[in-house]
Amino acid sequence: MTNNNFGEDFYEHVYRVVAEIPEGRVTTYGAIASYLGIASGARMVGYALNKSHKAGIPAHRVLNRLGQLTGRAHFPDDTMRERLQQENISFTEEYTVDIEKHFWNPNEMS
Repeated sequence: MTNNNFGEDFYEHVYRVVAEIPEGRVTTYGAIASYLGIASGARMVGYALNKSHKAGIPAHRVLNRLGQLTGRAHFPDDTMRERLQQENISFTEEYTVDIEKHFWNPNEMS
C-alpha cells in the first residue's frame, strides 16, 4: 500500500497492519508508516498505538527502529517485555529486541 489517501481513519489502517504481525515477530513504527505510504509518519503510528490497548491490538510487537521497547510506558509494569518473551523474542539488551532476528516487514504481507 503506497498511497496515503485513506478512505477511513488512519488509526484503523495502523491497527489492521499491527493485527497482521505474526506471533514471535516484531516490526517498527517506521515500517508501518512506510507501508501506509507516509514514510515520515512513524510518530503518527505511535499515536495510533497509544490509543489501541483497549482494542486488543498486539501493540507490544511494534518497536522503534533500533528494536527498543519505546512503547513500554503505555503497558502496565513490564508487560510489553513479558509478552515478547512469551513469544520467544530474544533481546540484545534489557529493553532492546534482536530486531534483525525477529523483524517482520509489512511490505511482505500477501
